[in-house]
Amino acid sequence: MTEKTLRQLSHQLGEALGQLGATVTTVESCTGGWIAKVITDVSGSSAWFERGFVTYSNEAKHQMIGVDNGTLETHGAVSEAVVREMAQGALFAASADYAIAVSGIAGPNGGSEEKPVGTVWFGFSSKLDGTVARHQLFDGDRDAVRRQATEYALQTLWEEFLKNKLDTV
Repeated sequence: MTEKTLRQLSHQLGEALGQLGATVTTVESCTGGWIAKVITDVSGSSAWFERGFVTYSNEAKHQMIGVDNGTLETHGAVSEAVVREMAQGALFAASADYAIAVSGIAGPNGGSEEKPVGTVWFGFSSKLDGTVARHQLFDGDRDAVRRQATEYALQTLWEEFLKNKLDTV
């Protein structure tokens, strides 16, 4: 995966969101704003990118987008329950039509037997289609895990939420 691939995905999302008259927001932990950066590399993205949240700490997840402290304590930041709350909270906080949430362990430290380095959870939320969560285990160093997570997030929003909607416009 290359910068070119990320650019192409961002352009594709932008065109689709523009045609749908929709907006997207991001809430990122392990990617540290990389998804928002790639999206805003597209000229004119202010028409469809609402805002991005970088919620690296648990406190930021709670304060900025309302992730419940009990959910964080019970499941941990890298979990299906937390990314669902992240996506829903960002969707509400940004008043956007779609939200992408990501939380993971990019490494090289922080992994465990249960959640090894490369574990990333994604949440996708839509005002019309609800919220779904996806889990991936990526290989490579910190940069590779973050890059793969960024690509996966953009590709999944396109494939699972936007692609079919364009057929009905």
